[in-house]
Amino acid sequence: MRACLTIAGSDCSGGAGVQADLKTFSAHGVYGMSVITAVTAQNTLGVKHVHSIPADVVSKQLEVILDDIPPAAIKLGMLDNANTVLIVAELLKQHTSLPIVIDPVFVSSSGRVLLSSRGIGELIKCLFPLASLITPNLNEVQVLCQALNLICPSIKTEAELRQAGAALQRQLKLEFGRSPVLLCKGGHLQGDAADLLLIDQQGHWLRSERIVNPNIHGTGCTLSAAIAANLASGSSLLSAVENAKKYLHGAIKRGLDLGQGVGPLAH
Repeated sequence: MRACLTIAGSDCSGGAGVQADLKTFSAHGVYGMSVITAVTAQNTLGVKHVHSIPADVVSKQLEVILDDIPPAAIKLGMLDNANTVLIVAELLKQHTSLPIVIDPVFVSSSGRVLLSSRGIGELIKCLFPLASLITPNLNEVQVLCQALNLICPSIKTEAELRQAGAALQRQLKLEFGRSPVLLCKGGHLQGDAADLLLIDQQGHWLRSERIVNPNIHGTGCTLSAAIAANLASGSSLLSAVENAKKYLHGAIKRGLDLGQGVGPLAH
């Protein structure tokens, strides 16, 4: 039994965050563990309140896991503040051989800011160099480009997503000496659900039929957790992303009509 670790915020309604990650790990047959960085009061209507877990408590959670049950892969989600980013980075520098998937959670779907500009800067500087894969959506691609002083107009087409992703990858290589793999999620584009996997400037378009289902709460969390679970099981990066996208497609197709807002996926 291989283990997989999520470092993320808690969603009390169960559709996103740590809860979605653990459900996804279980569905993939890996043992799930969690380090909780924040407790959110949220439901299908949005995030109502966020309570930060002190950085030293985050550190203690991570230390005891790494000391006892080494994970085969790690997924990073909501890190909440710059201090948490720094302390997580310091500990993970000692485990650079582990696959690390970073879902850069900056803003909730309801518009609530979840990481400060300083936190975003530290995430880019301290954690991106450790990542095996970074999975920004369209809005997060633009935020990252702005943080790195790149010109990035609104992304509305696949060509614009390809251009922005390539520019971001080039800039990160200039900054840190390596070109991280990016999965630029194009779920908000028109047409098919097309995601762009960029490996050393080589683009792989991963397409699936767009599903008309309003119940899509937790898609970003679920996709990154599924990729981490596949990596933990020994899949190559490309296969892990392809398999995770198929899993997400099924989870969206069977999305659950729960709550008064955007319901959760069927993990």
